Amino acid sequence: MAGVVRHMTARARDEEHRASTPLELFFDLCFVVAVAQAGARLVHSLAEGHAGSGVIGYVFVFWGIWWAWMNFTWFASAYDVDDVPYRVATLVQICGVLIYAAGVPQAFSENDWTIAVVGYLVMRLALTCQWLRAAASEDRGSPARRTAVRYAVGVAVCQAAWVGLLWAPEETRRWLFLVVGIAEMLVPLVAERDQETPWHPHHIEERYGLFTLIVLGETMSAATVAVQSALDEHEALDRLLPIAGGGILIVFAAWWIYFAAPVHQRLAGDREAIPWGYGHLAIFGSAAAIGAGLEVAVEQAVGEAHITARAAGAAVCVPAGVFLIMVWLLHARHFKRGAAEQLVLPVASVGVVCCLFAGAWAVPAAGLVAAAAVAVGVALAARIPEDGPGGSVRGLPPTGPEGAADAGDGSL
Repeated sequence: MAGVVRHMTARARDEEHRASTPLELFFDLCFVVAVAQAGARLVHSLAEGHAGSGVIGYVFVFWGIWWAWMNFTWFASAYDVDDVPYRVATLVQICGVLIYAAGVPQAFSENDWTIAVVGYLVMRLALTCQWLRAAASEDRGSPARRTAVRYAVGVAVCQAAWVGLLWAPEETRRWLFLVVGIAEMLVPLVAERDQETPWHPHHIEERYGLFTLIVLGETMSAATVAVQSALDEHEALDRLLPIAGGGILIVFAAWWIYFAAPVHQRLAGDREAIPWGYGHLAIFGSAAAIGAGLEVAVEQAVGEAHITARAAGAAVCVPAGVFLIMVWLLHARHFKRGAAEQLVLPVASVGVVCCLFAGAWAVPAAGLVAAAAVAVGVALAARIPEDGPGGSVRGLPPTGPEGAADAGDGSL
């Protein structure tokens, strides 16, 4: 049971057994609504042949989802006291997330960000109060207090800019969006230049892993839709089942590859953590886009999408390729031994993208390439037994108590 009101002291970076709380898990699940809305709009745009505007709109709205999640996650890792005021502030942020999700269709299709900005305003009011509370808990004049105040001011100023964006001419909004978005991403760099917030490496790794599972779950849902469509459309059974099978292989491979390396071992400070954390925009966004691509491939197979088979295949193969190369770039490459292991994911990424030229067979071909990447990575890693707990082989989950959180040592 949470205390009524606690002193908001900073969490220790080396705190043992730090794990995600039920409130954090609930917060993540509420983001499913926003991710689903963004994916649905992307499906519609791609199926209608508007790939350019669809991808641009998707990137903009998904950035908003990702950044809202980032703001909460890193604050919680440093200052989660789990008392009544903290819980209420978090629930208010969840309300803001749901409002933002309701505004995704208008922001995506009509460049009307009114509802989305209102959702952000709700989130930011709660987050600013959280940072001010953190500042009040630190010693007067201390670097930690200055960091918290900078965060509060930075968040408030950027939110004022988002509100002002609503009155900007429509044709300039997306360019101004880029400017304000860059300003948002500079806030942590400015705020923590003297003192880093005490985020917990293992906790951050777990939080990012959980959000990856959420977006992969959305993709698996799309694969399920493909299976259901295959059962309902008996005349298209031979076309839809390969798409469903390929989609499942891609999702399984994505899960295996992402969780192959114990990333927290590298997150020693902001210098490593900020590029890693920011780079996950591409990982989260591509993982969710794979699901949208699978739905597009299904619609094209049954004649409901006004695009070619190659375009439908690209809707799956391109984000899958982006996912593979970004996982390698952000952390998998740091756990490789030798050129052969280093080349597995980059080669697989190129191979998956090239599968779009297979036309109607692009998705199953991409699934086979992704599965082959896993098999090759495990085979290469098995040649060098790991010295870690449980006598595990690199790339396979250890038998120790840490379980999936410490699975493998970069087999892929």
